[in-house]
Amino acid sequence: LQELQSSGRGRFLLEHAAPFSAFLTDSFGRQHNYLRISLTEKCNLRCQYCMPEEGVQLTPKSELLTAKEIITLARLFVKEGVEKIRLTGGEPLIRPDVVDIVGQLYKLEGLKTIAVTTNGINLSRLLPRLKEAGLNAINISLDTLVPAKFEFIVRRKGFHKVMEGIHKATELGYRPVKVNCVVMRGFNEDELLNFVDFTKDLPLDVRFIEYMPFDGNKWNFKKMVSYKEMLDTIKQRWPELEKLPCEASSTAKSYKVPHFQGQISFITSMSEQFCGSCNRLRITADGNLKVCLFGNSEVSLRDHLRSGASEEELVQVIGAAVGRKKKQHAGMFNISQMKNRPMILIGGFPVSKMYSHVTFFFSPEPALMSFPLCQDVLQDPPNSKQWGHTFSHWLTLRASCSVFQKDPSSTFDTKCLEASPVGQASVDCQFKEANPRSEFCARDLGSCTKVAPASDSLTHTDEEGRATMVDVGGKPDSRRRAVAGAVVRLGEKAFGMVRQNQVKKGDVLAVAQIAGIQGAKLTSQLIPLCHNIPLNHVEVSLSLDEARYAVVIRSSCQTWGRTGVEMEALTAASLAALTVYDMCKAVTHDIVIEEVKLLSKTGGQRGDFSRV
Repeated sequence: LQELQSSGRGRFLLEHAAPFSAFLTDSFGRQHNYLRISLTEKCNLRCQYCMPEEGVQLTPKSELLTAKEIITLARLFVKEGVEKIRLTGGEPLIRPDVVDIVGQLYKLEGLKTIAVTTNGINLSRLLPRLKEAGLNAINISLDTLVPAKFEFIVRRKGFHKVMEGIHKATELGYRPVKVNCVVMRGFNEDELLNFVDFTKDLPLDVRFIEYMPFDGNKWNFKKMVSYKEMLDTIKQRWPELEKLPCEASSTAKSYKVPHFQGQISFITSMSEQFCGSCNRLRITADGNLKVCLFGNSEVSLRDHLRSGASEEELVQVIGAAVGRKKKQHAGMFNISQMKNRPMILIGGFPVSKMYSHVTFFFSPEPALMSFPLCQDVLQDPPNSKQWGHTFSHWLTLRASCSVFQKDPSSTFDTKCLEASPVGQASVDCQFKEANPRSEFCARDLGSCTKVAPASDSLTHTDEEGRATMVDVGGKPDSRRRAVAGAVVRLGEKAFGMVRQNQVKKGDVLAVAQIAGIQGAKLTSQLIPLCHNIPLNHVEVSLSLDEARYAVVIRSSCQTWGRTGVEMEALTAASLAALTVYDMCKAVTHDIVIEEVKLLSKTGGQRGDFSRV
């Protein structure tokens, strides 16, 4: 309102505002003055969480709305009382005529706000022209501040383009620049505080969005982080957090850390729905009107428009659809079972980040490494040829920590990818020294520890020699750690291809690393008499030993419990070695897996062990 009052065009619109249309008012008295228009179903990213695994059937171009049809419908809605139009997708900024569409929308008398929701990839390049055309509000999708994690999820490079877009928007005077972040348990809830800190020196509104169910995204209630849980986490760090006033129709609950330039907001679609004040309507790229984001009822305005319907007839069709709008959506559990479009075909929240089959594990010890733990890697790696490229950027996610450790006998300089502070470029760095807290430090492996005496009997057989699982119920809990290793001799040709990352199946070291981590998690399913142990931390590193043309594997597992994690560490090393073999066997079958062994263990009644 203040922005409108401060501009000549805004004052004119406020002074000449017409009575609100009955056709855009539903049976519960909600006035719909906000229209979202999807410009395209296509996107220049390939996010694992956005499209269903089987992909989406794109609408033929001839069935999508043309620019002229978009403006015709927009003009009709504005005439009936719509004051704000948001352009969405897919990714709206890949549409060639997007600047022209914004310019034509700006000419519509009565339209106060033209906004866009974008993934930010093309924003820096197009924003000066868009601003000149009349764009006055921006939402940018960004779910992580870690460049490597971004690339892993979207299967494309582009993190720094998104950051450039955010900074370009602030430079051009957009206030605030809204950053949409869908929060997903096990993926990015550990970055909440980093996102809040992101608002310290920039005029941003970081909007934390509750994970929502849509067709094909395998929604799971356990993965949803509620608004109150997020708020509690943030208040522990900033107890002085202030609640800000909001408009009646706002979907966001806004807060601000005193003295920060920006603010944060929460979109509580699931835990505290805001249907009672909903003022939004949506038009899909193929011209269907949706009166509720979570509803499966649609009316084709395109068909009526192309059949020659008059303006009055179109208004009647729109009014009838709005009149059928329900009081509220069906609730998160019912929505998750309801047939609806995949989010990319709706154009609702930012390409809606619906993380389906990927889970990430983060160590409770901040100095230790963090690794992605993927549920399906061993059974059926999706698009494994493409995964190699993105996995390779998971080599390091925290500064000063290295995934790959250089083998002392090797002349090969292993490199790591360091995570950078927000807004700065990530850089390749020569490996200098292992993290002193890492399980793989040389002084840890070389330390002399007492070796417990061997047992006189097998523990996994009963008195009659039959296999049986050991009862650990009476054992005390303690910290357990184990390190295992393996060596894969590849031969000169295969070694060279791995070193240069030229194996057709992808990045051998990165995929093997993920397989090793997954193997540790699945140990109890692979080894019949192993207990199912909750692992606190898993590390798998692979280094290249040029002298032996070999991949040297080290795995480490840690837990707090009643039984050790030797088998988990050994399984991790073994699965990583087998994955290296599998990815290189097309080059040569003269591959030898050797030296699969336990290197050290700590914790437990039988004492510690270290292989000197």
